[in-house]
Amino acid sequence: MADIEKYNPAEVTMGADEISFSVISVITGTSSLFLFGLTTGGPAVMVWGWVVVAFFTMIVGLAMAEVCSSIPTSGGPYFWSSRVAKGRYSAFAAWMTGWFNLLGQVAVTTGISFACATFISTVATIKSSYVPNSRKTIGIYAAVLISQGLMNTFGIHLLGFFNQLSIFWHAIGTTSLVIAVLAKAPTHQSAKFVFTTFYDGTGWGDRASHAYVAIIGILMAQYTLTGFDASAHMSEETHNASTSGSWGIVTSIGVSALLGWFLLLGLLFSIQNYDTTLASSTGQPIAQIFIDTVGKDGAIVLMVIIIVSMYLCGLFSVTSNSRMMYAFSRDGALPGSTFWHNVDRRTHSPIRTVWLAITLSFCLGLPSLGSAVAFTAATSIATIGLYISYGIPVFLRLINHTHFQKGPWHLGKWSLPIAFTATAWIIFITIVFMLPQVSPVTSKTLNYAPVAVGVVVVYSVGFWLLSARKWFTGPIRQIETVQTEQSLRSYIVFRLLLLPVLFSLDCSQDGVMPLIDVLQIIAVTKVHILVGRITSSYRSIAWRACDCAGPTYRSH
Repeated sequence: MADIEKYNPAEVTMGADEISFSVISVITGTSSLFLFGLTTGGPAVMVWGWVVVAFFTMIVGLAMAEVCSSIPTSGGPYFWSSRVAKGRYSAFAAWMTGWFNLLGQVAVTTGISFACATFISTVATIKSSYVPNSRKTIGIYAAVLISQGLMNTFGIHLLGFFNQLSIFWHAIGTTSLVIAVLAKAPTHQSAKFVFTTFYDGTGWGDRASHAYVAIIGILMAQYTLTGFDASAHMSEETHNASTSGSWGIVTSIGVSALLGWFLLLGLLFSIQNYDTTLASSTGQPIAQIFIDTVGKDGAIVLMVIIIVSMYLCGLFSVTSNSRMMYAFSRDGALPGSTFWHNVDRRTHSPIRTVWLAITLSFCLGLPSLGSAVAFTAATSIATIGLYISYGIPVFLRLINHTHFQKGPWHLGKWSLPIAFTATAWIIFITIVFMLPQVSPVTSKTLNYAPVAVGVVVVYSVGFWLLSARKWFTGPIRQIETVQTEQSLRSYIVFRLLLLPVLFSLDCSQDGVMPLIDVLQIIAVTKVHILVGRITSSYRSIAWRACDCAGPTYRSH
């Protein structure tokens, strides 16, 4: 292990409620899936689907907040699962939660940074003859990922500044964008258009039903409203840890839901012509709305606001992703853990997992070269992976409710009904987001989310049955390590104080027994030094970004 003591993830952290608000990033998720929303149900599904999703996301958040209050650790769902599960199932629960969380984090990095690349291609078409294609976009995507990797490798000390910039940029940028398009729009759509217009561009309306289209159309809202577990990861770095993380989860969902709905309504009311917007030469309806309302120069400015938001979100998604991989490798769960569990001596950053995150995210974006729905598939994978990792500890809390110890922040008599509803909703969206999104289903329109999720399930369960169950014990617990260190220290002090007495009592045995005692103390002291080094290494990271996923900057 490198000089990990110098690695200080505190440089990239902030308040519990602020970080969740920043990482949910409604402007990123809404903008990147705006085209999907317009063609998969249209304005009615986008508006009312947002309300429904926000309600059930709040239910999930409430259930998670209760668990967070009971177990206020920065490890989040990964650590919660190991604590809430019973006995021999503890390690397996943490194992599965960790793998689904890892899947979600890789996919969400793909979704955010690929959307950033797509919007860069889009803005390049305004006032120019540039014609984007899949190969050019994948090249831009690679450049975006590499730059984010370099920032996480050499610019670790700047991440704190970019955190604060991200909060300001999202709050001011979103508000300014909506005000600009509403104020400059030549005309506004009617309330009837915004709240009742249904549009099916998937082909499933005739082959299946409009209800099917509406159900799969909630992906935009659900993908956007993820990342609120970041408050849990920050709980130990705030006052009143047993309540601050819980309030951060609930507050961030509420504020983001309202801000996102405000953004959606502003964009939908500003549409000048629905068909023209869908068929925009830029490839992005949201860019066409900007051009129609504020002109091309203004559109470029507003697009830059969105691109910067996406870039910052992707930057911290890589940060979180790499820390999750680092923590998972520290616990021995990743193949080649001894290689990945490393912090660079010069940059004080887990460089190897940074570039592992970059590589996996790039690979997950490669299907876009031959798939028309690759981006929405990646967002489906991200949503499924993250929400399953949220749902496992909630489900375990539900079935082990007689042994669950509530914290100061709890739901009282509503605790079990809310946990049940949250679990049911997560099961529902997991199934929905694996369904085909475009008809007819071909190699170019296949939703490959079931494939990605299936690979993770088969691998994680198979690896567990064949090997991991014999050695994986769950996330490393810093408290237990510190207690071990303190116990060893106390034992050594006790034996040293007792040593003169042992010499006087055992002098008749030619000092053999005192010699054995001295050798025991030397051996125990060496163990103490070793544990002390390990503890000092983990103490600098354990309750921060590297401990079981750390502050989750899953911005979308």
